[in-house]
Amino acid sequence: MMYLTKVSLWDVVKKQFRFKLKSFRGMFTSLMILQVMALLFSLSGEGGGGGGTDMFSYDMKLYSGNIITAFMMIWALISAIVVTTQAYRFDDYTFVANRLSSHLANILFLGWASIIGGITTVLASQSLKLSVFFLKDREFVESQPLTVLQMAEGLAATILYLFLFTAIGYLLGMLVQRNKIFMVIIPGFLFGSLFLNVLLASESTLVIDIGQLFVRETSFLLFTVKVLLTSALAYAISAWISNSLEVRK
Repeated sequence: MMYLTKVSLWDVVKKQFRFKLKSFRGMFTSLMILQVMALLFSLSGEGGGGGGTDMFSYDMKLYSGNIITAFMMIWALISAIVVTTQAYRFDDYTFVANRLSSHLANILFLGWASIIGGITTVLASQSLKLSVFFLKDREFVESQPLTVLQMAEGLAATILYLFLFTAIGYLLGMLVQRNKIFMVIIPGFLFGSLFLNVLLASESTLVIDIGQLFVRETSFLLFTVKVLLTSALAYAISAWISNSLEVRK
């Protein structure tokens, strides 16, 4: 007598997730390379000033992990787009799976990638401080030591920002997979808004205004809610778009 074993959705998602961890190992290699590059760029400083009198002069430079964070946001965006490409989507057909399990596994993987990226970004920012202290022939002073709570919130915020960018990248990738014309429309919209901003001498654009909704949020709880809701909406739209994609023969 034969019995059929029913495979649960969660079991399939876990198998796909483990498969993606092995398949996308190169993504984490690129993460390390980009962080090293960002660290080198950051050593030149982000600004500063100087002054002096007849008796002495001084020179100040501002160092922060903003460049490292920016590099990681770009990495998160591009990595999510890569996950949506046809070749990687077809890899899911090696499992007894459906679109839902594939999307859930992708979200889990991108969430895990965001955590790894967030942790390494914070560590790279701390490495920048040590590098400046030992490599620069000048005194390095931190204006205000961070508390444990501030460090925890900074780490969580970095992870959330990366997860938000993976959601945006995932949506953009699905749009391109739906219709290749979006490869022209999306860059055209971004560069067009920037050009219009310069032409009109405006201090803001639609993209910048949307970004300010997250950047200017002073409540960490509201910031978290905004990021999670926006990410959930982006992933939901991506799943809806994928329903119209061709089924592999």
